[in-house]
Amino acid sequence: MNPTATGDTLASDFVKFSVASGVLRFGEFKTKAGRLSPYFFNSGLFDDGAKLTRLAEFYARRLLASGVEFDMLFGPAYKGITLAAGTAIALANLGRNVPFCHNRKEAKDHGEGGLMVGAPLRGRVVIIDDVITDGASKRESVEMIRTAGAQPVAVLIALDRMERGGPDDNLSAHSAVEDFTTAYGLPVVAIATLTDLLQYLRSTDDPSLSAHFSRVADYRGRYGV
Repeated sequence: MNPTATGDTLASDFVKFSVASGVLRFGEFKTKAGRLSPYFFNSGLFDDGAKLTRLAEFYARRLLASGVEFDMLFGPAYKGITLAAGTAIALANLGRNVPFCHNRKEAKDHGEGGLMVGAPLRGRVVIIDDVITDGASKRESVEMIRTAGAQPVAVLIALDRMERGGPDDNLSAHSAVEDFTTAYGLPVVAIATLTDLLQYLRSTDDPSLSAHFSRVADYRGRYGV
């Protein structure tokens, strides 16, 4: 199975859930690259038990459906910590109990010490985070996992913006996800992509949402892959 396949029910349900939760918003937002984006995905707004439970179920179901063979989960600090823990719980509820761990931003010099918290890094490891922008934290995660003698096998994210990097007059030919995959040879599995978001906006019966379709489509035409 193609781990980046889109257009499925899981993806459309996730987009709908993200909009209903206020995590996926429309308007005018300045991105890290300084662009004015007509939409913004803020995973920090999955901020209560019910939202987090359902979010973790989406992660777990996408990972199981991807066909990626894995032994444990790794969450990069900070957002990835909660996401990896939640996904491990959701996987256990689905009958797949696997260990997880995460890193600290700074090594601890007392107690158990070190940078890692949780289960030892072993076997085939899936890195879990919300998005890939410049890919820096994921690159660091790959190096930490390999240094520990384990094997990173995939990155699992919530939304792939499918967006090219670089200044407007010299845009990259590839998205951050594509650049990461090329550099590390690892698949990036997304619960949903910008394509799924556009399909949702085009098919929704809510005129307040469908009104954003053209602006999001234009943005993809300018910056997307």
